[in-house]
Amino acid sequence: MLKSALTVSLDAPVAGGDSSAEASAKADDSGCAHGPSRDEAKAAASDSKRATRAAELLGELGDYELLEEIGRGGQGVVFRARQKSLNRTVALKVISLGQWASKAHLKRFRLEAEAAACLEHPGIVPIHEVGERDGSCYFSMKFVEGGQLDEVARREPIPIRRAVELIAKVARTVHYAHEHGILHRDIKPGNILLDAKGEPHLTDFGLARLVESESNVTHTLDVLGTPSYMAPEQAVGNNAAVSRATDVYGLGAVLYELLTGHPPFAGATTYETIHLLLDSEPRQPRLWNRKIDRDLSAVCLKCLEKNPRYRYSSALELAEDLERWLWDEPIRAKRSGFFTHARKWVQRNPMIAALITLSVLLAAGLGVMTWQRESAHRIPAGIAVLPFENLSDDKEDAFFADGVQDDILTKLAKIADLKVISRTSVMGYRGKRDLRQIGRALGVSHVLEGTARRSGGKVHVNAQLVDTRTDVGVWADEYEMDLKAAFAIPSEIAQKVAQELHAKISAAEKASIQQPPTSDFAAYDLYVRA
Repeated sequence: MLKSALTVSLDAPVAGGDSSAEASAKADDSGCAHGPSRDEAKAAASDSKRATRAAELLGELGDYELLEEIGRGGQGVVFRARQKSLNRTVALKVISLGQWASKAHLKRFRLEAEAAACLEHPGIVPIHEVGERDGSCYFSMKFVEGGQLDEVARREPIPIRRAVELIAKVARTVHYAHEHGILHRDIKPGNILLDAKGEPHLTDFGLARLVESESNVTHTLDVLGTPSYMAPEQAVGNNAAVSRATDVYGLGAVLYELLTGHPPFAGATTYETIHLLLDSEPRQPRLWNRKIDRDLSAVCLKCLEKNPRYRYSSALELAEDLERWLWDEPIRAKRSGFFTHARKWVQRNPMIAALITLSVLLAAGLGVMTWQRESAHRIPAGIAVLPFENLSDDKEDAFFADGVQDDILTKLAKIADLKVISRTSVMGYRGKRDLRQIGRALGVSHVLEGTARRSGGKVHVNAQLVDTRTDVGVWADEYEMDLKAAFAIPSEIAQKVAQELHAKISAAEKASIQQPPTSDFAAYDLYVRA
């Protein structure tokens, strides 16, 4: 159905071409304005007639002295002229075919004049007078000296920030027209004029209000607009679907070209261009110009969504988002991130997407099974303080080594954030060296092992913290103190272990750990013996 509609559309004339001779030359160079050879032959013959007629008109037309031709579009020829009665320079638009114009041409010509005349806005070129003379219909407009936007951009690339400022202003102008019931439907660089101060002015309302004024357009499926800038609903001739979002698309297409130097879609012929805009996505602006940031790219691509519902709901909404970008504020448009691109890719490649989805599900299932198997053997964080080995010559000093172990275990047990295995549970592992097996058996991630020795008036204690999951020591230290200060050793070791295990210690817990059981070594000796 879509292909059929497109074929019918392309057999019909394409209205709204470039509005200047220079713009036409630009279209020829880019290949965007070419149709099939049959259309080219017709267009060449028509242009010849129009040029002849325009040459005949140079001179005078009523109150106007025609000075030079400055533009040419689908609805007529534009001259720079002098209005003799007021001695002012104006732009005079004369219907291209003069007295041989068809009723449709004349009707569109009058519609343009009416549409522009009812809009009073500084961003819209005002109409001065509408008239008919010597078989030619015409209307005069304010003469804007700065030139067309496409001509300005062709002479020198427009900086990104300046381009955004221009389109934001044009978008507000378009919103004004929409609020007054006018759809432009042919927004393109050639229809935006810049004055001497660089301010933009929207012109050429030749296609305005046709949805409301010509009911037969929807049935004939005429393609109205310029291919590189027309929205998909225009490209298939479905003028009943044309809405404010159609002009938003045109604004986005102009912004895209100003930012990248290329229109969103450009084929060698009209058919190819329309085929591209219907069936493909525009290239990411950042691939043309790396200076374009992701936010601005998102704004631009939102305008160019194929479904009108996904575009900005109004030209004002677009203007406000562009202004947010200018002010470094968060934009409303969502970036076309991974999921957006993935959704569009899936729609184009459903079979491949199904295979990928199946593969992902299988991989996920295997991953879950592996995780469940590993979690069954996963050891929670915790510590077991193994019995310390007595290295004293006097075997009767074994009580001292046991006392150091018991004191460390007691202090660690005061920390609520630590899982500490009881003394009774660890006593059965005295002298055993397979720490991995001990960790699995006790269900802890770490064990503390050590040695203790009394020699003369000194105490020697070695301690090592081992990760039972890897059998790697994570901390170790050696202590040598006088017998009178020996009771400080368990406190220091307990604090170091808690620190290595990243345990949270409250102020009260810390004070309790640091508190020695007694300040009298004789009493401590009796304490550990007990």
